[in-house]
Amino acid sequence: MVKDMQTTKLGTNGPIVSAVGLGSLALGRSGPFGASRDDEAIRTIQAALERGVTLLDTADFYGNGESEQLVARAIAGRREQVFLSVKFGVMRGPNGQMLGLDARPLAVKNFAAYSLKRLGVEAIDVYRPARLDPNVPIEDTVGAIAELIQAGYVRYVGLSEVGAETIRRAHAVHPIADVQMEYSLGTRSPEDKVFPVLRELGIGATLFGVLGRGLLSGSTPTGPKDVRAHLPRFSGEAGKGNAALVEKLRQFAVKVGRSPAQVCLAWALAEQPGFVPIAGARTPAQLDLLDAVERPLSAAEKAELEALLPKGAFQGSRYPEAQMTSLDSER
Repeated sequence: MVKDMQTTKLGTNGPIVSAVGLGSLALGRSGPFGASRDDEAIRTIQAALERGVTLLDTADFYGNGESEQLVARAIAGRREQVFLSVKFGVMRGPNGQMLGLDARPLAVKNFAAYSLKRLGVEAIDVYRPARLDPNVPIEDTVGAIAELIQAGYVRYVGLSEVGAETIRRAHAVHPIADVQMEYSLGTRSPEDKVFPVLRELGIGATLFGVLGRGLLSGSTPTGPKDVRAHLPRFSGEAGKGNAALVEKLRQFAVKVGRSPAQVCLAWALAEQPGFVPIAGARTPAQLDLLDAVERPLSAAEKAELEALLPKGAFQGSRYPEAQMTSLDSER
């Protein structure tokens, strides 16, 4: 049990948050990895708060607003305990189909208005486009968030899945608190170009996908409605090769007396000090991975793990090819 959660400052001039955050993508009836009950989702969020987690990450398009509504119910009466990170910009149809991106200044303010309403708060702590809109200069998008800050509706500007050049351009318009990137033992590409720029400019990072969407902890797709069934790393020859690596990780976890999830989180905390991993627990029981905060890997354990799972070992891209080519962070 984490009695006193450690904290981290997001960048040089950002806020102080818990050393680990909680993501809400997988919570709720419309979760991409399979449905979960609303009451269980709310209990999970509240259990995380009780364990000292302060950073909650959500998005207006998670479940077409469902995630924000669950977060609102979970934090009612506890607003002072929570630092809300909200993504916007992904447009969806009534059936959940992704229709594209919209990060125009007017759209930014429109999205914010509805998020504030669904979350039941007066201000969003950090507001960020989920992806770079190729049709809108990042300066325009960040400028609109800066205007929301001036009006008191937002406190900090964040970014997500962007490359080094975009980060520099955005930071020149308004200080960026943190950049959200996928990062894990199986996804280490941000180390090459993005992380060096963040440290140079004094910008923080929040790291999602630390368990590789459950791949690293041994979770498998539950059926065709589980989005992971359509991801390259979970299927075909790549899936078979990755399963062998996951078994090595499982055996290592047994050896060091931790769960695979705890090992993955502990590794991310050790490998990128000062950055904040986001855990994706779906149930209160899964929050046991937070024990990694108080049980870090030793230098010897970390070296052994990286010898077993070296950078680039996992096969397949994290998204289908069409999505990968559209990511600014991959350019």
